[in-house]
Amino acid sequence: MDTGTQTLFDQVSEMLQSVQQASISNAAELEQFRIEFIGSKGKVKDLLAAIKDVAPSEKKAYGQVVNQLKQAAEAKYNDFKEQFEAQIGTQATDIDLSLPGDPIELGARHPVQLVRQQIVDIFVRMGYSIAEGPEIEDDWHNFSALNFPPYHPARDMQDTFFVYKDATDPLKDIALRTHTSSVQVRVMETTKPPIRSIMPGRVYRNETVSARSHCFFHQVEGLYIDRNVSFADLKQTLLHFAREFYGAESKIRLRPSYFPFTEPSAEMDVTCFICGGTGCNVCKHSGWVEVLGCGMVDPAVLDNCGIDSNEYTGFAFGIGIERTAMLKYGINDLRLFSENDIRLLRQFRGAV
Repeated sequence: MDTGTQTLFDQVSEMLQSVQQASISNAAELEQFRIEFIGSKGKVKDLLAAIKDVAPSEKKAYGQVVNQLKQAAEAKYNDFKEQFEAQIGTQATDIDLSLPGDPIELGARHPVQLVRQQIVDIFVRMGYSIAEGPEIEDDWHNFSALNFPPYHPARDMQDTFFVYKDATDPLKDIALRTHTSSVQVRVMETTKPPIRSIMPGRVYRNETVSARSHCFFHQVEGLYIDRNVSFADLKQTLLHFAREFYGAESKIRLRPSYFPFTEPSAEMDVTCFICGGTGCNVCKHSGWVEVLGCGMVDPAVLDNCGIDSNEYTGFAFGIGIERTAMLKYGINDLRLFSENDIRLLRQFRGAV
């Protein structure tokens, strides 16, 4: 036997002794043993590859001793693996099943959804039904039927998120709805008066995101159409809502305003529910807080929707849910409603 072959045999013998004497006390040491001896880059594989350097007459004997080394290493690895797995199984059965489990933290309803539901409940008790519509709307339902003139700034790219815009025919434009008034149009087109309905939903406008504005927000709009509906009916309805939502002592005032789809139009203020009308930072020391827009439905809108404006009249109103929630809960940044900050949401746990 030449010197090189004898050296390889000596290495196999020494490694077999190392395998037999190896001390393994935990899973980490077992994994290190596997990598060192029987892994893809382990010592046994190196010795098998060295068979090319063994004299031809000794290859068979050399292969046998290396195979014995491999079998010994694998046997030791498997024995300790079974031993550690058995220990883990024993530890798992040592759990005291009578102990109470870890409590699951309860979630909370979102403040926007809380305010939305409160508003909806008030009007449902007044006999209003709930109507919903698509958030992607055509020009007719979002603008034209509501008496928006072609030059109205709301039709501009900087104010509306357009999904599709036709340069030659604006009636083919498709956009994310800018108000839930589009649902009012759909209700008037498909329902014969009398109509008494509210339209809660999400709307989109191309505005800079800040503490006071956002590119999406939520509204609840209302519509009442019947014979002989007057502005006095609108005022009494909104007064009832204010006293239900803000408190029985609440007062309202209506200030002249402008909306393309109502005439006359008004902004409604309610006595500040923080200071009771005496003046504070919330109401800018005026004693009043603006809460919604409203007005009598323009006769042109009724005619556009197939309702005879000579026979029927009606009123409409729109409430911004985020603004209402900010005032109700003392939240000073509109962005908090869409950031999913668990610290904010935890404050509404148990709220109804």
